[in-house]
Amino acid sequence: MSIVCLHQSLAPLTFSVSAISFSANRRSFLGFTVRARAMASHIVGYPRMGPKRELKFALESFWDGKSSAEDLQKVAADLRASIWKQMAAAAIKYIPSNTFSYYDQVLDTTAMLGAVPPRYNWNGGEIGFDVYFSMARGNASVPAMEMTKWFDTNYHYIVPELGPDVKFSYASHKAVDEYKEAKALGIDTIPVLVGPVSYLLLSKPVKGVEKSFSLLSLIEKILPVYKEVVAELKAAGATWIQFDEPTLVKDLDAHQLQAFTHAYAGLESSLTGLNVLIETYFADVPAEAYKTLTSLKSVTAYGFDLVRGTKTLELIKGGFPSGKYLFAGVVDGRNIWANNLASSLSTLQGLEGIVGKDKVVVSTSSSLLHTAVDLVNETKLDEEIKSWLAFAAQKVVEVNALAKALSGQKDEAFFSANAAALASRKSSPRVTNEAVQKAAAALKGSDHRRATNVSARLDAQQKKLNLPILPTTTIGSFPQTADLRRVRREFKANKISEEEYVKFITREIDNVVKLQEELDIDVLVHGEPERNDMVEYFGEQLSGFAFTANGWVQSYGSRCVKPPIIYGDVSRPKPMTVFWSSLAQSLTKRPMKGMLTGPVTILNWSFVRDDQPRFETCYQIALAIKDEVEDLEKAGITVIQIDEAALREGLPLRKSEEAFYLNWAVHSFRITNVGVKDTTQIHTHMCYSNFNDIIHSIIDMDADVITIENSRSDEKLLSVFREGVKYGAGIGPGVYDIHSPRIPPTEEIADRINKMLAVLESNILWVNPDCGLKTRKYAEVKPALTNMVAAAKVIRNQLASAK
Repeated sequence: MSIVCLHQSLAPLTFSVSAISFSANRRSFLGFTVRARAMASHIVGYPRMGPKRELKFALESFWDGKSSAEDLQKVAADLRASIWKQMAAAAIKYIPSNTFSYYDQVLDTTAMLGAVPPRYNWNGGEIGFDVYFSMARGNASVPAMEMTKWFDTNYHYIVPELGPDVKFSYASHKAVDEYKEAKALGIDTIPVLVGPVSYLLLSKPVKGVEKSFSLLSLIEKILPVYKEVVAELKAAGATWIQFDEPTLVKDLDAHQLQAFTHAYAGLESSLTGLNVLIETYFADVPAEAYKTLTSLKSVTAYGFDLVRGTKTLELIKGGFPSGKYLFAGVVDGRNIWANNLASSLSTLQGLEGIVGKDKVVVSTSSSLLHTAVDLVNETKLDEEIKSWLAFAAQKVVEVNALAKALSGQKDEAFFSANAAALASRKSSPRVTNEAVQKAAAALKGSDHRRATNVSARLDAQQKKLNLPILPTTTIGSFPQTADLRRVRREFKANKISEEEYVKFITREIDNVVKLQEELDIDVLVHGEPERNDMVEYFGEQLSGFAFTANGWVQSYGSRCVKPPIIYGDVSRPKPMTVFWSSLAQSLTKRPMKGMLTGPVTILNWSFVRDDQPRFETCYQIALAIKDEVEDLEKAGITVIQIDEAALREGLPLRKSEEAFYLNWAVHSFRITNVGVKDTTQIHTHMCYSNFNDIIHSIIDMDADVITIENSRSDEKLLSVFREGVKYGAGIGPGVYDIHSPRIPPTEEIADRINKMLAVLESNILWVNPDCGLKTRKYAEVKPALTNMVAAAKVIRNQLASAK
């Protein structure tokens, strides 16, 4: 007998079962006993990119015209097969299909429904890569669809654009094709669809529709397509189907809840003969939503996040529909810490007493998309820290181990090793730093505001910086070429000397400075050539952080991030950016921004320790960044940007919890710069999110200048100022979308600036792209920035003439 696993390559590797031995410190998914009978176990979803980012490289090769569609499809098929076989080998009973995506699962649903915006010139038929990737990335002639954060994660989805005139039709058979693909491998899966109501609630009205238009009014128009998909899945042999309805964890009104009742009543006849699972995740399900959900027609099972949604346990104890299945999400899909198996088993046994024996299915709290792929690939990670962790492959094993234990076949060795790892983490001296804890405790009692108000500070800064009206700048990073990445890799591997490395990076910074001077940009950046990632770069220089070699997590499309692991108290042993920022400033007379990542973003883009409240960890990071800000100021840097790109995404999904989060998040930012002089200009930057509902918290951050994503979301940000919010600090709503290869013409950018001037004063407006330029090529960046500066000058001249 043999088992199949996904390891170093896409090709499945075969191991003899007799050769398997469990190691407490290296908990790969091979540490289970293979049994013929699958236990009551379920995985909500699985990472798509592959253990070594195989899909990323295949996508980018295809986009660059270096490989064919068939090459891309082959890599994708190999990845899917490996994942399904891995779960089958781990005796998972309910294995998901259609959770794979070439870009995004919501975009896949848009394709399934044929809801293609007219600008992409789709003429019907099965949607192919051309139309699909144009919607995701834009093309030479039209921009991409809007992208925004998926709930409170760092994953981004493509926002559907819907209106009363959209003609829905079944235009992508992906769900059925992938079900059949798995079946051909001998694996029966549970096909996963984004549920119809969540799909509509996650959409936006297309430009120009009446304000009174309700997205939920489209439910009758999309249900026929869902019925066709369900009919095909039934015909192909599916016995279960999973509808993801994560919006059920949000604050929904009675009308929105009624839409769920209406939609599933509408699907009832189509779902006959199928077992239906409604899956929720990321938070508690509110009491009213729980009542609605558990009353839905034709539903066999309910999936709940019992890691972030512990209050849902109380609702289940208060009443659960007789004879239904509970898919209990006790294994964390959002973090990388080993599960407390004994505690989870106790929870599961308690639930069995409520919902009935054989009615509890052990599951993950959400899709494992949000965690790293496989700990087996971390050969250089500290062994003690490694013993505390579980990546996606290990979480599959944990689900299986809990399901076995629940059915009376507990693997005592596995549970003992888990308990030993948890005890080691709790008692390890490397986790605690008393000096840091004291410094963080001393923060209480002050709200850390700068002494002078922002308008007085801006006056003082203008006297020093002498900037033109509508000053131009960029957000921080410049393109990272293959050469640059190679040099960083070689330096890390000790293949080149520090002297050679510094020489190369200095030359790179010099080129970026010269380019910005040639383009006549007003406030410069050094381009960040020394940085791999805006969080990892800082984490590598802070204590309390650990790093992986292959702990990649998808952010959007082919873009992956490698979140650091915060395992202990955080401090800054020495300056992190002063050397490079000072060097860059010495190359120009123009102001050079010092570039830092803010504490909330470092927190939200890391895998965070779960043994203390998140805000305590955030305050520790804030103190470390404060030290760096003050050292940059001492070194003569007069403009310092502290990015808080991820502040919005940490916002809890429920209104009742928002104020507490925003209070400590905004406070953490203010801690970083409370000690600087009035003449030092503090910038911050935020990207892809809906900001309008937190604009007052953004004002409360008290930054001197904020640059913010704006262009891809149809300038939604500007509406908040149209509605009368007064903003007195400097502000730079992005004038073009850097996530698309498209080069915006000068006239288009000038038009955007004019729209901004209709709601913002010219003396506070900055002109900048939406985000950093790291992922673009110089062939795109140079003309785009040329046009941006030209547009700023056109408007300056217009303003001067008007005077």
